[in-house]
Amino acid sequence: MKNEGIEGTERFLSPGRGRGLRATQHFAVGELVFACPAYCFVLTVNERGAHCEHCFTRREALFKCGKCKQAYYCDVDCQKADWPMHKLECSAMCSYGENWCPSETVRLVARIIMIQRVTTERTPSERLLLLTEFESHLDKMDSEKEEMNHMDITALHHFYSKHIIDLPDDQALTELFAQVNCNGFTIEDEELSHMGSAVFPDVALMNHSCSPNVIVTYKGTVAEVRAVQEINPGEEILNSYIDLLYPTEDRNERLLDSYFFTCQCKECTTKSKDMAKMEIRKKLSSEPEPEEMQSMVRYARNVIEEFRRAKHYKTPSELLEMCELSQEKMGSIFADTNVYMLHMMYQAMGVCLYMQDWDGAMSYGEKIVHPYSVHYPAYSLNVASMYLKLGRLYLGLEKTTQGVKALKKALAIMEVAHGKDHHYVAEVKREIEEQK
Repeated sequence: MKNEGIEGTERFLSPGRGRGLRATQHFAVGELVFACPAYCFVLTVNERGAHCEHCFTRREALFKCGKCKQAYYCDVDCQKADWPMHKLECSAMCSYGENWCPSETVRLVARIIMIQRVTTERTPSERLLLLTEFESHLDKMDSEKEEMNHMDITALHHFYSKHIIDLPDDQALTELFAQVNCNGFTIEDEELSHMGSAVFPDVALMNHSCSPNVIVTYKGTVAEVRAVQEINPGEEILNSYIDLLYPTEDRNERLLDSYFFTCQCKECTTKSKDMAKMEIRKKLSSEPEPEEMQSMVRYARNVIEEFRRAKHYKTPSELLEMCELSQEKMGSIFADTNVYMLHMMYQAMGVCLYMQDWDGAMSYGEKIVHPYSVHYPAYSLNVASMYLKLGRLYLGLEKTTQGVKALKKALAIMEVAHGKDHHYVAEVKREIEEQK
């Protein structure tokens, strides 16, 4: 395949950012800028049986692979199309049985190695950027990241050395893992549940902004990039790499840790939303001292990290108690609209949903949804997914009027972010119609 480029865009050298993507035509809000098929993808193990391994379609009565009995497909066509990639895992899963447990990154890299061996020309996902051009930032990696990289290489050898002849040497693998970690994408559904991991080279060409003018959504294993602000010819096309809920300092710490740069966008230089994001309780007898605020922020960050680890070993009721205690402590200074409070409310809502405590989940969702719409940019998937979850909760609890209202708010965002012809949009419209 020749390098045909992407209509309406061009690769260019972005001042202070390196290579990037800019518009050569006008794009209106909601307009598709470009679509990019995955160079390579893997469905997360937790979604096996619910989604097709090849096209990621969610449906009942999928057909299972007769050999490994762990991969599921829509039909014979999907199974045949996936076989060049699945055969690698199929034999490995049969060999290891229940002990087969490589990470998604390891699975993705194994597939990339196989694709690179049989591909001599640009793929349809590399019209502007080759996968081999990905930045690895090996020189900026700390000892912890180097150790994680080493563990991934060890896992690749352990699970795949019998099934991939002549694996690349460790130096090449170190670079490839670092490239995937910096440039990989997680595919999520309409409620932002994790579905899998993928590599989209042309999408990875876009630089980051905390006030992005495009959003990336997924139609199966194809990434779609749509404008969420008016984009004029000559303007850079900018995506967000991270969750934009948090204040400037937190965002830049995350960007530095994961992508090795700090953001200089207007939102980061003006910090215009930070005061609202860090709102303190009204009616406090006195303004908190700076040291008191800093201490509470440190506590909030620590409890967020502690909760992330606790998910792996604590019971749901223990996790819910952890959420409630942290909110109680933070609530002595922070308002309910403070982003750290919202973070723990969101975690609590997730635990309630898992425990099928629908009233508890609804109560948290109602506290979260309005502050989310203030803190996040317009057409945010985080806001849409919250309205969607809340709407479905309301309907399940027979609160029809509230449910339809919430679903309509989700739909208004989704029609811009996903496009009016997306099956998620059709699904929500159908849910609304069923209430009439």
